[in-house]
Amino acid sequence: MKDLKIEINYKFAQLTELNEKDQELIKAACKATDHSYCNYSHFHVGAAIRLSDGSIMIGANQENAAFPSGLCAERTAIFAAQAQHPEFSIETLAIAARNDNGFMKDPITPCGSCRQVILEIEDRYKQPVRILLYGTDGVYVLNSVKDLLPFSFVDSNMR
Repeated sequence: MKDLKIEINYKFAQLTELNEKDQELIKAACKATDHSYCNYSHFHVGAAIRLSDGSIMIGANQENAAFPSGLCAERTAIFAAQAQHPEFSIETLAIAARNDNGFMKDPITPCGSCRQVILEIEDRYKQPVRILLYGTDGVYVLNSVKDLLPFSFVDSNMR
């Protein structure tokens, strides 16, 4: 038996170090937290995606007293984009979160269900989705969801 190791590459940047398009997308994700319905957790999450035509779509987490009937910000943004503009791939996804004390110091990451949905988008369009995870102390920049989900399962695994 051998011990194996998985490593990922990602960048850590200050918001001001990012290009204008990435800063715009993160600001849209931050603004999207205002659309969050989170009466139970009081944890506001916003997501913004840039489509291949350059347009931006947002999503926000939506909770429900009948758990787990709610939906994460990432999936609300992705599903809205796919329903309205399936002809355009998703190039970049930005995620921001805040609680009653303000935006989180450290970036948050997508849950497992969201990671799988993002993986399916990458598989569907045969290209990676860049991910920007915002925190007030800095931004994680990942080139693909596979960096967050190294042992992935997609349609081709079933053939």
